[in-house]
Amino acid sequence: MRNNRTLVAVEGYPFIAVAFIITLVLVLAAWKITALITLGIMFFICYFFRNPDRKITEVKNAVVAPADGVIIYLGSACEEHLDGEMLKISIFMSVFNVHINRVPCSGRVLDTFSKRGKFLDARSERATFENEQSGIILETEKGSRLAFVQVAGLIARRIISYPVKGELLQRGSRYGLIRFGSRVDLYLPKDIDLRAAIGDKTIAGETILGYLP
Repeated sequence: MRNNRTLVAVEGYPFIAVAFIITLVLVLAAWKITALITLGIMFFICYFFRNPDRKITEVKNAVVAPADGVIIYLGSACEEHLDGEMLKISIFMSVFNVHINRVPCSGRVLDTFSKRGKFLDARSERATFENEQSGIILETEKGSRLAFVQVAGLIARRIISYPVKGELLQRGSRYGLIRFGSRVDLYLPKDIDLRAAIGDKTIAGETILGYLP
């Protein structure tokens, strides 16, 4: 999977390169103050696309957070690609959070889907239904099915997801990212042993949200 051994996500390289070139041109033109501003922008881009390692739990039935951020919704919901009512957990990512998304639990990709849409504030519940999004349906070794959906936000304009149908994914592995500020909706079986609450801060790949039966 991409970005396994990079300090900065490869998707950020073009932005960093452009900011660097602009800064260099401004330095050569002796526009020092403007050059300092663009240099600051370049460092922020590096910070935004940072790609830290994470310590992934070895407990087999654990479900980890797919994103860094804050849980803004937790409750019952239906996901059109899954049968029956699910437990939905929504994690909001600000521009200051790490934006690399990680697989919540190990399993096989049954399907992937994407939908064009609006770019409403990702904190709004309307974003689930109206915003641009990309999702993955996963089945675990023991037959549990879940979905995790990347949802674009007010500033986010690009969703990146690597997995393909039939691929085996490992819990905590990097599977994509969203530029710049967004949310991830996670749909879990209702009988999960929940260990999360609204307002909890999450660390992708490390924070345990619950345990599958």
